[in-house]
Amino acid sequence: MKIIKTDCLVIGSGLAGSVYAYSIAKKGIDCVMICAQKNLTDTNSNLAQGGVIYEPEPNLELLIKDIDSAGAGLGNIKAMEQIAAYGCKFIKEIFLGELNTPFDKDKTGNIAFTMEGAHSKARVIYAKDNTGEVMLDSIHSALKKFKNLKIRTGLMAANLLTLSHNSANPRDRYKHTTCFGAYVLDTKTGEVMAIVAKKTILATGGLGQIYQHTTNHPGAFGHGVSLAYRIGARVMNMEYIQFHPTAFYKKRHKSFLISEALRGEGGVLVNADGKTFIDHPKKSLAPRDVVSRAISEELLKTGESNVYMDLSALRPDYIKKRFPHIYQKCLDAEVDITKEPIPVVPAVHYSCGGVFAGVDGRTNISNLNVIGESACTGLHGANRLASTSLLECIAMGGLCAQKDACEIENNNFYLPEPQKWISPKQTPDINLIAQDLKLIQDTMWNYVGIIRNPNRLSRANKILRGLKKDIEDFYREYRLTPELLNLRSAITCARLVVYAAHRNTKSCGCHYVSK
Repeated sequence: MKIIKTDCLVIGSGLAGSVYAYSIAKKGIDCVMICAQKNLTDTNSNLAQGGVIYEPEPNLELLIKDIDSAGAGLGNIKAMEQIAAYGCKFIKEIFLGELNTPFDKDKTGNIAFTMEGAHSKARVIYAKDNTGEVMLDSIHSALKKFKNLKIRTGLMAANLLTLSHNSANPRDRYKHTTCFGAYVLDTKTGEVMAIVAKKTILATGGLGQIYQHTTNHPGAFGHGVSLAYRIGARVMNMEYIQFHPTAFYKKRHKSFLISEALRGEGGVLVNADGKTFIDHPKKSLAPRDVVSRAISEELLKTGESNVYMDLSALRPDYIKKRFPHIYQKCLDAEVDITKEPIPVVPAVHYSCGGVFAGVDGRTNISNLNVIGESACTGLHGANRLASTSLLECIAMGGLCAQKDACEIENNNFYLPEPQKWISPKQTPDINLIAQDLKLIQDTMWNYVGIIRNPNRLSRANKILRGLKKDIEDFYREYRLTPELLNLRSAITCARLVVYAAHRNTKSCGCHYVSK
């Protein structure tokens, strides 16, 4: 078995992992960053359209109030204060300063700000309607210049290494639960290697693919949460799964995100009769959980398959200039948004829960840090405010790197040889994996969706409990493949969501329980 040794192992190449890698590499510390996909940009961060919160002035009181209000008053105020402050600080230092990321400008040449749902003011900066892509391109270009940073694609974490379970020294079983890297599958060769590290950073993003309809990228099965949970990391708030109100919907065409910024600029949600239907003071700009439930109830009432976003208040030339990617993707699906409304439905978008961590990524497992969407700092409470996700990635990536750099410089680390990975010879049946995954996705969509009730959750729990045993047997008997690892993470995260939802009988934010 091949063994690679490094100071820091970053699992995931989205914005959180990239900001961490950039920040730690600047300090001259060795780092390996891996991602399971063929391309570094195959991440949820790359799909973020609307923008990122940026407050040039230090007074963040109103922003924290908006974050807490959107989160239904269930958030961690301290996390809000720190992520707001440090997120804006690192945006200024890294993206506006060192990287000179091309955010849109207003007529005077200053950075442009836009309004989004549940915000009290225009405080979101953006790069057209592909902000995440532009920010990732900017930082990925910078990462390639560091000689002490090794970037590997097509490597997928299978299990985390802990002293108590994976050290070749049997006496290490008595040690405190401590992570020292990961077993990693090379998706090209099918071989498993070990990457031994002083610090392991999970930045794997969301879990949207455990549902039938999602805005998440194809690899988002909650790998980070699953990896950490299996070695005893504390997981919380898993019931709070945010549905984005507006995903493009048209039969025989692929669904994709329709940015909240469209509503911020004047788009209005209407039913098939062209009438507004959201009963909230902010109407189409209400928090995402409110809008998603309103759409769901409207569709149940009317029997229609979708609602619409009416852009008639916006000039056609402005739509093309401000939202060129959305305009083109809709046009490819034979919908001209300068002339007709956009058909939309809610889709799973973001996990507000995850591995419990401080804003610096610290978990209850020594030397295991979790950042970005895989983590739960309490920032989002029961529902995420628009454009806080990239802010959280930037703040956590930067703060985690600062803390790790200090500890690597001052602490001693015990890094034993890991036990050899032994793989079964048989290759798993890909059709069985696909069927099991479809059952998970259908179960979560039908029984653990926007509106939940005890009977549906009980049914989901019963289905998934039986399926989990079958998948565990499957995992033990066959050699690793990316599809098998996806399935294993999917069943783990699905059960965590159902368990949390079943235990929490009180509606709050994006966890809505009907009688």
